[in-house]
Amino acid sequence: MVNQSRLVEQFLELVQIDSETKNERLIADHLTEKLLALGFTVVEDESAAKTGHGAGNLIATLAPNTDQPIPKIFFTTHMDTVKPGIGIQPVIDEQGWITSAGDTILGADDKAGVAALFELVHVLKEQQIPHGQIQFVITAGEESGLMGARAMERSLLDAEFGYAIDSNGAVGTIAVAAPTQARIIMEIFGKSAHAGVNPEDGISAIQVAGKAISRMKLGRIDHETTANIGSFEGGGATNVVCDYAKLQAEARSLVHEKVEVQIAAMKESLEATCADFGATCKFQSIIVYPGFKFTEEDAVVQLAQRASANLGLPNDIFHTGGGSDANIFNGMGVPTANLAVGYENIHTTSERIHRDELINAARLVIEIVRETGKLNS
Repeated sequence: MVNQSRLVEQFLELVQIDSETKNERLIADHLTEKLLALGFTVVEDESAAKTGHGAGNLIATLAPNTDQPIPKIFFTTHMDTVKPGIGIQPVIDEQGWITSAGDTILGADDKAGVAALFELVHVLKEQQIPHGQIQFVITAGEESGLMGARAMERSLLDAEFGYAIDSNGAVGTIAVAAPTQARIIMEIFGKSAHAGVNPEDGISAIQVAGKAISRMKLGRIDHETTANIGSFEGGGATNVVCDYAKLQAEARSLVHEKVEVQIAAMKESLEATCADFGATCKFQSIIVYPGFKFTEEDAVVQLAQRASANLGLPNDIFHTGGGSDANIFNGMGVPTANLAVGYENIHTTSERIHRDELINAARLVIEIVRETGKLNS
């Protein structure tokens, strides 16, 4: 049984530790101390040297408490928050809503997930629930583009399947699909000239960029695919024909091949427009993270749905348009579904979570471990 007051107190303690992304040292040290006290072995990887963040990822492993052949499982959350996240003062109202004082985020994304995992371990020990090996992977730099997970060595992850606890929605619902994302940089090189004396001798990179964008299909491409221009840089004085412009963009799709098609279409539009105007260009694209897609037939989804049903929680599945660390771990070959936490209005000063949802998140991960214990036993 969940100790509700302990869980809420743990959550309130966590959100008051400053941990804006790139500044994870304080929270990493706090979590390491807590995990060691709970009987985990803890490794902080060397990813900080690659990412420039304040700490590496924490990979914490709890040994089995039974000889039964129970599958190895992992849960992942992240330790960092978005801004403004300094000096968070949590408030609980009479209806059970937990918010900040209003001038910062709350940090339920994703410290609600971390608190639920700590309560999981307390309950496992108090109730002597049989379990196999359990890993917690608590990443740094999730909020700055999944940086920590992307830099983590695959060899540190030792599990057959797992769950991220980091999705919007009512606790019990499951994100079973998330897109591949590509980051795109487009540079246009024109020719400078005096804008009032001889503009015809110049080639405006801004004009070329605008024409190229007008040829691109952007926004909602289809029900699985989106594309967006996020920034447009270039130019200076109004009396000079601009000779350089830079566009930063992205493309996403639940189907990897559709991302490649969208990238190719954007590149073709850019190159054709540059050719028309006599400009040149550079086009770069990288896959930031891979997508994943499960159905109700997949074992990782079925187990979570059974656990939710056992608790009387909703167990609907949905597809999300955003990425999470689950994308990275699926890309490593470990089936990972993303569980809803129940937080609302994340990344804003209106962020909140209801005490009941925090409790349900802990109940759900406990029940998932119980259901895992029934496998191969």
